[in-house]
Amino acid sequence: MDLDKHFVKYEAIVSMIDQVFDRVKKEFPKEVFCREKCSDCCYAIFDLTLIEALYLNHKFNEKFSGNEKANLLAIADKTDRALVKMKREAYKKVREGADQLEIVGKMSQERVRCPLLGENNLCLMYEYRPITCRVYGIPTSTAGASHICGRTNFVQGKAYPTLNMDKIYTQLQLLSAELVKDINSTNIRMHELLIPVSMAMVTLFNDEFLGVKKDG
Repeated sequence: MDLDKHFVKYEAIVSMIDQVFDRVKKEFPKEVFCREKCSDCCYAIFDLTLIEALYLNHKFNEKFSGNEKANLLAIADKTDRALVKMKREAYKKVREGADQLEIVGKMSQERVRCPLLGENNLCLMYEYRPITCRVYGIPTSTAGASHICGRTNFVQGKAYPTLNMDKIYTQLQLLSAELVKDINSTNIRMHELLIPVSMAMVTLFNDEFLGVKKDG
């Protein structure tokens, strides 16, 4: 499938995010800690929207091949199985009556190495890294709660320009929904999928997976 027109729209959102980050970094140079080989965000647990997962998968397959690709996929598969186990245990605890927000909070503190983090502590797909990675070093908010990277010099509780991630996620889901409609998928709710980086790497996003209708 040719998803270029959807990728162009996604890249426009990425460009806007990068501009926001650069503007905050310029305004608060002492507070933004981000620098080469700072890999704190590369151990965070987060999921991608469908459009992000398809884009990352596409760029990964363009960039890597042969043994290098096979080795990275093996690492991603191992990472993905570890994440599935953690999520399964968290779900079980919630079913048993544990506080959902508390469980989510504990999971957010877990550190799982991103399969795209190279041995030199540099991202192997830095140019195509997800939006969550791009905003990690500046103040953000989700569902009314603010978040700052632990390595920054931003002070919790003080007022700073804050990127509303709920609005970004809404744009990404709308773009994902547009893609699902455009490919004529039988799964009209596929745009709601949330996919870890590791799964985005190993998944074969073919017609069968995406539920594309066949002629006849």
